[in-house]
Amino acid sequence: MALGLVLSAGAVQAQAFPDKPIKLVVPFPAGGGTDIVARKLGEHLRQDLGQPIVVDNKPGASGNIGADSVARSSPDGYTLMLTAAPFAIAPAVFKGLSFDPVKDFEPVAQIAIVPLLLVTRADSPIRSVADLIATAKKSSAPLSYATFGNGAPPHLVGERIQALGGFKLTHVPYKGGQAALPDILSGLVDVAIMDVVSMTPLIKAGRLRALAITGSSRSPALPDVPTLTQAGIPFDTVGWYAVFAPARLSPATAARLNASINKAMAQPDMQRLLIDGGAIPVAPAPSAAEWRAAFADNVKVWGEVARTSNITMD
Repeated sequence: MALGLVLSAGAVQAQAFPDKPIKLVVPFPAGGGTDIVARKLGEHLRQDLGQPIVVDNKPGASGNIGADSVARSSPDGYTLMLTAAPFAIAPAVFKGLSFDPVKDFEPVAQIAIVPLLLVTRADSPIRSVADLIATAKKSSAPLSYATFGNGAPPHLVGERIQALGGFKLTHVPYKGGQAALPDILSGLVDVAIMDVVSMTPLIKAGRLRALAITGSSRSPALPDVPTLTQAGIPFDTVGWYAVFAPARLSPATAARLNASINKAMAQPDMQRLLIDGGAIPVAPAPSAAEWRAAFADNVKVWGEVARTSNITMD
């Protein structure tokens, strides 16, 4: 009888979820790719779940500050995080990390595959990856490249590009793509490696020039931009956007959130937001259990890239 009462209480709790606003932490600054997607996703989740979705930007340390706050939150489904691949990389590059992405979080849903773009200002004399390599090799001072943080995927990609291309660049990390944008546009930094979602509108507007994109195929949104491999740099690892909760989230709540998020991401406006921005919708959308297994593997893959690049942070 006691067991029956416990199970009944759990079922009632799952059915009642949610009964108050949900906080969606974005561990990057407002205006970036994750923030753009999070705010649009929040609108759909509000309609489906019947509760407000409060987007809370907590940038810093390549997403680690926001992630730490979520790891310390109650696993009740009312604090979530929409983040990107830096989260999977963190254990391999940051010493003394305060959380474990696999042990301290519950993967809820993967929502997009997100390539990275190698870009420069529109009037730059660098018009291709070959130009970049040639210019870097003959320059008396190293060229610079901007990213949205130390140890983030663009940083790892930048180091791999240099190793594979046999040239040197100076890394200039920023607290997000929007923070780097003025220096990219002014030419204060020579090139940048950023997420495709936040950079694609600027490329289409003629303010930036894309030199290459990560991944095994070109983006439908930017069909004239070659992949790094096509440009002579054999590297095709890509990033992603996904939603996580603190560890020990109940399976019923995880399933409810997964279904709601997948439903939202299947809507035409969300598909258009991703595709127009250069991202790739995940189809078929994985269950929470499927994403949990894929994420654990992704941590290993990015960890190997980090170790190959010899990147560690205090």
